[in-house]
Amino acid sequence: MTVSAAAPGSESGAGSGEGGRGPAGPGSTAPGPAAAPRRIPPAERGATRIADRVVAKIAAQAAREVVGAPHEGGAAPHAAVTVHQDVARVRVSLELDYPSDLGAQCGAVRRRVAERVRALAGMEVPEVAVQIERLHSAHTGTADRGRIT
Repeated sequence: MTVSAAAPGSESGAGSGEGGRGPAGPGSTAPGPAAAPRRIPPAERGATRIADRVVAKIAAQAAREVVGAPHEGGAAPHAAVTVHQDVARVRVSLELDYPSDLGAQCGAVRRRVAERVRALAGMEVPEVAVQIERLHSAHTGTADRGRIT
């Protein structure tokens, strides 16, 4: 037997069943009408909340995609995020090579972080602040752990 739900707002002859044989057909002991419960569309089932630390991980990974693997003794990019409703404000701290175009690298990090957070978390990103924590020079090697003095 196939049971179908009545359209919202329509009356379904409660208690009539199929051909007047009871609510669920012959020999059934199920009480009440045979209509299946109304299916709720996925968008109306509840809310999804993405924690700030999850968005921060997405942002840090996006920054790593731009700047590459950290140098020996260096640190991978890390991020701090503040989320209010569907808006994320992101701060990324990272280490960069020197000499290089620092402004261009920071711009690329900003664009990539905003793009990935928007795509993966569905949040708008009006601001990505990039802080350069350390510069690694190709001339100094690892003796002073890449710091420019």
